[in-house]
Amino acid sequence: MTRTWKLGGKKSGTDAIDGFPVLGIVVSDVDYDSAVAEVVAAASEGDALSLSALAVHGVMTGVLDGEQAHRLNHIDLVVPDGQPVRWALNLLHGARLSDRVYGPELMLRVCAEASSAGIPIGLFGSTPDVLEALQRNLLRKFEGLKINCAIPSRFRRLSEEERVELLSVIKDSEARVLFVGLGCPRQEVWAYENAEELSMPVLGVGAAFDFHAGKLNQAPAVLQKAGLEWLYRLVQEPRRLWKRYLLLNPLYVALLGLQAMGVRRFTLANEGSPPLEKEAPG
Repeated sequence: MTRTWKLGGKKSGTDAIDGFPVLGIVVSDVDYDSAVAEVVAAASEGDALSLSALAVHGVMTGVLDGEQAHRLNHIDLVVPDGQPVRWALNLLHGARLSDRVYGPELMLRVCAEASSAGIPIGLFGSTPDVLEALQRNLLRKFEGLKINCAIPSRFRRLSEEERVELLSVIKDSEARVLFVGLGCPRQEVWAYENAEELSMPVLGVGAAFDFHAGKLNQAPAVLQKAGLEWLYRLVQEPRRLWKRYLLLNPLYVALLGLQAMGVRRFTLANEGSPPLEKEAPG
């Protein structure tokens, strides 16, 4: 498949997909249908495609870390997972997106297409019990879905030998789409480092594994639409998430205001600092 580079180093298939900078992190102007089409096309052709579903926290990891900004701006599709990220695209760049591209929902839509097209998937991340429940629920929901591998995280940095072994297991499984649930920013690091070598779509989908495994409840639709999913999750996991939401959310809003008013120019696409070495999270 011939791919066309767009702003921010984003690649696309038959039709170019624009990317626009939000605090220096280039987010794709894309909806569910376009994102699913890109994933299915890459899977069918055996092409590498890295995808990250970024909410505010994900964007801010790049704002605060030049190396992470470089990684994010070299991921093929960064879809607007959070409503505030979608609002930023519409406000700053007139994107006119009517909905976000929510990682858990995107995962279900890709699985639906994969089951009907006979495209086997793989799962990488989380714990064995979560993966067991996730597989059971996905197979119940999508008749004919093939899950060729389900590999739990080791929750530590992998050696180069372990990384190569992991990639070999994934390749040997003959999965053609890989969902990664390592959490942000580890899953973005992993996709950046390994998608090209795997030659398949690698999708970082965050909490989708826990949600679809039934281990965590998703926020009510009204809160999701209002951009208040973060508040629901904060109530669920206050000790783990309070810094993420109570510190980073206000900073995001303040910096976005500065960008909108032209007071501050953020480093644009591909200008982040290249990582000096692989982190190989797993």
